[in-house]
Amino acid sequence: MPKELLKDIGEKELINRLAEFMPNKQVSDDCAFIQTKNKNLLVNTDALVENVHFNDDTISAKDIGWKAVACNISDLLSSGCNEIIGVNIALVLPSTTNWIWVKDLYTGINKALKHFGGVILGGDCSVGKDKIISMTIIGKQGEIKLRRNSCRPKEIILTTGIHGLSKLGFMIRSKDNFDYPITLSQSLIKKSLKEFCKPKPKPKFLKKLLKARPNKRIKTIGCTDSSDGLFQALLDLSIESNCKAIVDYAKIPKHKDWPTGKEWDEFYFFGGEDYQLVFSLPRKWADNLLRANKNITEIGYFAEGIPTVNFKNLDNNKFLEYKCFSHF
Repeated sequence: MPKELLKDIGEKELINRLAEFMPNKQVSDDCAFIQTKNKNLLVNTDALVENVHFNDDTISAKDIGWKAVACNISDLLSSGCNEIIGVNIALVLPSTTNWIWVKDLYTGINKALKHFGGVILGGDCSVGKDKIISMTIIGKQGEIKLRRNSCRPKEIILTTGIHGLSKLGFMIRSKDNFDYPITLSQSLIKKSLKEFCKPKPKPKFLKKLLKARPNKRIKTIGCTDSSDGLFQALLDLSIESNCKAIVDYAKIPKHKDWPTGKEWDEFYFFGGEDYQLVFSLPRKWADNLLRANKNITEIGYFAEGIPTVNFKNLDNNKFLEYKCFSHF
């Protein structure tokens, strides 16, 4: 039997294979749902790996600490978490790591926890070749369950913010050269660096969602976050919910100075690490939320059909094929 390398099978296939060792539908969402006698919990683990997610040239240790919390918070929020309990942290560090780097890392972690809620519960440390911060976060399930498999045909697709900015921030910090000369506005540069270094998931989203709900009998909606890019988020919702996503390119929210062109569309749809929520609602509920919150944008709808992502008002969409983010 020929060897299968992780770089060949890809992240999604790896997760699908690991799912065979877990309870049914355990990997449908980023968080594990745990039912207890008094409270239902949400548990999530994310890892940041040196030279994959960060390095000393692109981001400070304090910002890495903040980001480690933010990416976990985002997954909890996209499942309907209404309270953060705390985090466990596993560190893998080379023996030559400067203590100040570790101190700054935990300063950033505590600053983020102070902003979002929760405390450090414990963790573990080990030596290794590269720096790895693996964080497990625990939160409480709110009144509404947000799940990738709960989108329905005729529901409206919405998003909480702009995509592509974190990717651009990373490219600016990495001093990447673009394929053609371009001048970026100071406003776009500042916003992109902020989204890359200190992203802020939206913990108040669930309260706004509940306030806009026209029917209290609805207990589950379709939702995920865009940590792996907007296109991947839409595709995940489509696959898990077994319906087709129709997205209007003309409606997607962009920074006012975002450049045009195929390359910039790729950054927008596949950049990742934006930590915006992508979700669907019945028409009336969507209208209520849109009137109450100007930062939320309607970008399309779900329809019956083979799970896929189709675009309206986008002439050249061939670049959308097979470019989703993968850790391998």
